[in-house]
Amino acid sequence: MEFKVTLPDWAIVETEQLPDCIPDLEERMRTVIRFSSLNVQHQTGGPFAAGVFERESGKVISIGVNRVVPASVSSAHAEIVALSLAQQKLQTFDLGGEGMPDHQLVVNGRPCAMCFGSIPWSGVRSVVIAASGEQIESLTGFDEGPIHPAWRDELESRGIEVTEDVLADEACEVFRQFAASDQPVYNGRSGS
Repeated sequence: MEFKVTLPDWAIVETEQLPDCIPDLEERMRTVIRFSSLNVQHQTGGPFAAGVFERESGKVISIGVNRVVPASVSSAHAEIVALSLAQQKLQTFDLGGEGMPDHQLVVNGRPCAMCFGSIPWSGVRSVVIAASGEQIESLTGFDEGPIHPAWRDELESRGIEVTEDVLADEACEVFRQFAASDQPVYNGRSGS
């Protein structure tokens, strides 16, 4: 038995066309937001994307998009896809391992409860977020799950820097596009 989550063909092509490094933080976020928008336009998953970068240099390690519906895998969220691709590419389960550069997860919306849980386990040292969980829920109807009220403190106490509200308006525009698209909103508590 096995399960497999793959990027859609368009995302593979787009990833291959990215520069090796994206030094500017806002440009990293714009890249992630563009992938989320393309995922909606191509109807290849939910309106979420994430990228793993070397924090200092901006070297692109991986970009992931949400693949829940096409893969029939409820855990195929963009953050999980991006982190898993980075770990496979670098051949390590710990992106913060000894001798490695600090890695950064850039996401177009605050991670849901599941993806939040994956962050400390992944080894990333920095998380950059565009839209808030409240914005995601109000614009799309997704249930982001029970996030600990002190989630920022929980990450920071583990040495993970948190930066929020980076290009949130641009990210929210993609969520609006998704809401208008009639694509499925999947919530485990209520089905599609």
